[in-house]
Amino acid sequence: MSTVSIRDGPIPQRTPLPKLQLFIIFLIQLAEPITATVIFPFVNQAVRDTGIINGDERKTGYYAGLIGSVFFFAEAVTVFHWGWISDRLGRRPILLLGPLGLASAMFSFGLSKGFIPMVVSRAIQGVFNGNLGVAKTVIAEITDSSNIADAYAIMPMTWSTGATLGPIIGGLLSQPADRWPRLFGNQFFHTHPYFLPCAVAGLLAFLSAAIAFFGLKESLPSKQKKHLSQEEQLEVHSTTPLLVQDATNYGSNDPPPKADDTSPAPFSALLIPQVLIPILVYMMIAFVDMSSITLLPLVYSTSIPVGGLGLDAYHIGILLSIFGFVNALVQLFLLGKFIRRFGPRRICMAAQISYFLNAALYPVLIGFARRAGYVDLKTWMVVAAQLVLRLTNGMAWGVYIHRSFLLLEKLTESTLGSIQVIIVDSAPSRASLGATNGMAQAVGCIARSIGPSLASSLFSVTLERNSAGGNMVYIVLAGCALSGLALTFILPQKLRQS
Repeated sequence: MSTVSIRDGPIPQRTPLPKLQLFIIFLIQLAEPITATVIFPFVNQAVRDTGIINGDERKTGYYAGLIGSVFFFAEAVTVFHWGWISDRLGRRPILLLGPLGLASAMFSFGLSKGFIPMVVSRAIQGVFNGNLGVAKTVIAEITDSSNIADAYAIMPMTWSTGATLGPIIGGLLSQPADRWPRLFGNQFFHTHPYFLPCAVAGLLAFLSAAIAFFGLKESLPSKQKKHLSQEEQLEVHSTTPLLVQDATNYGSNDPPPKADDTSPAPFSALLIPQVLIPILVYMMIAFVDMSSITLLPLVYSTSIPVGGLGLDAYHIGILLSIFGFVNALVQLFLLGKFIRRFGPRRICMAAQISYFLNAALYPVLIGFARRAGYVDLKTWMVVAAQLVLRLTNGMAWGVYIHRSFLLLEKLTESTLGSIQVIIVDSAPSRASLGATNGMAQAVGCIARSIGPSLASSLFSVTLERNSAGGNMVYIVLAGCALSGLALTFILPQKLRQS
């Protein structure tokens, strides 16, 4: 893909980054993926411990999936409102309130002994996890066109670092009374075996709020006592496309669109195949990806006789953290080269194929474990193959510096995933970019909200009824991946703006 530029005249000298302010913002953002992923290694066992499944391990999926879905649903219905409130009350109060709410939700989850309190705690966490859009707005307000790309380039590593640390904390520190009885052998940690990892994640969120309280400055122009020209105020205040886009763009790293002097196109202008087909592919990727993420720890934690691997939270946490670390390296060093070499369409195809293969490996994985009676070398080799395939999945969402986005946005560089590149390119005009992204993210969030509950419930139905020999859930997931693959064939072979 050719690199293009729309700069007129000499390249302006880069303004130094406001390092302290960026450090605080990224510290707040770091707390979000940590608190989001810390429960992954132990959430299925925590559901079983509540007694709601009445000892029937096959029913775990019904309830674990609800915990996964309620998080994304709560975030989706509230994140836009955080941005709206920040436009009126200021960015600083919202960025302070977010990690404080996360800390409270984590402590609440760790102390929960029943299923309903767990769901409520996770929903509260989803509500307060929605300040990513506000954080990106702040970055846009404290930088300019000469250094905004440098600021946004740090965001992928912030997310990847948090997504790597979360499972490590969750897997290593869960059930401490059994692992370190001399230190944590008291009755409290026997009664609340998952409080320690939740407390550590909550304390990290609280620490980020404390540092922000003393160091974070307000960036909303109306709250600053500065005299800006009318043109500057227009550029800084035009955050609506960002807020629309960020209403569900959890974990994404797209910079906010800048102001444009062209009137936005009507919504009906987006209802064309050029826009709808990439968004449909985006929806399928979101659904299959969240379903796969939900199934992996669910299968790994289910006992071997029932249809899993019988791994404990510690080993699941280690596996997830290894994947997170390697995935971050792949995203950072290889994804951009792959997309430039093969194009975003082929990367999307490769991701869908890897989703299919990942689902197809589950029966093999479970078969090896059942025949051996434990997780033997062959089983571990299949686990490793699944994690490698997950790296290809990540490329569909991966982040890289894509200069051709300059044709659509007045930024020096932008971070986009492969399918996001196609979605951006499908926008009828630059003025409709925010609406195009907003519609895509809304559809994607709906898929991410449905995926965990549907996949885990189907997992339980499959085990209870022994559907298709206990493989129905994997057949359905593989079928969804093939459907997504079929849709990628009607994506444009070349970007219009290449």
